[in-house]
Amino acid sequence: MGLRRSFRGPQPVLLVTRQFTSRRAVGDPLSQAKIYEAQLADELILVDLERTEESWPVLLDTVEVLAEALATPLAVGGGVHSLEQVQALLDRGADKLVLNSAALKQPELIGRVATSYGSQCVVLSLDARPNSDGGWRVCSEGGNLDEGREALSWALEAVDRGAGEVMVTAIERDGTGEGLDLDLTKALADTLLVPVIASGGCGLAQHFVEGYEAGAAAVAAGTFFCQRDQNPMQCRSHIRNAGLPIRLEV
Repeated sequence: MGLRRSFRGPQPVLLVTRQFTSRRAVGDPLSQAKIYEAQLADELILVDLERTEESWPVLLDTVEVLAEALATPLAVGGGVHSLEQVQALLDRGADKLVLNSAALKQPELIGRVATSYGSQCVVLSLDARPNSDGGWRVCSEGGNLDEGREALSWALEAVDRGAGEVMVTAIERDGTGEGLDLDLTKALADTLLVPVIASGGCGLAQHFVEGYEAGAAAVAAGTFFCQRDQNPMQCRSHIRNAGLPIRLEV
């Protein structure tokens, strides 16, 4: 989510990115969320890409509007770095908190949130780029800062500290439609005892199938549904036809 300026002040707008850059506005968060809910999206993930003092109250208002209008669970993040912010989002209807850069800067925040609200409330967002040695390194601050940490070891530490899910995004595949980083997805799924959400690169319904077959508990997508003639229900049917268990009814 980003901001657009209008005579009413800053307003929320959904964005899609490519490799975490070249942002493109795709619509109003509420109208898009209603469409996704009608098409049986299991969860909606809303991340504030601005992460500024100006965007924070807009994020709070947006979460409150979405929570009042929808029954679909909301996972929310973007610039969250304190328990006070966590509480503010939960008070407005968020079901889970997505932690990324703040968790790297203050890893103890993961445990504090998990202790206060439960591990099921904490989603670690892990943005990764491949290393020359075949591994993956962790990046933060919108993919701009190399943290000098190995992705699998950081994910293990975060889970040990209380993260209940890990959402991994392959930065170089984000918005490309070339498919998920299946090696990264499988490595995390084989290593962790918590659900792994694979993200970054879905351009075909088959890419979702491949993500599940690699061990992902869920697959997240944004550009796929915003810029292609696809919707969650069509995608679900393809996944079911591939022999994977997935609900097709409310």
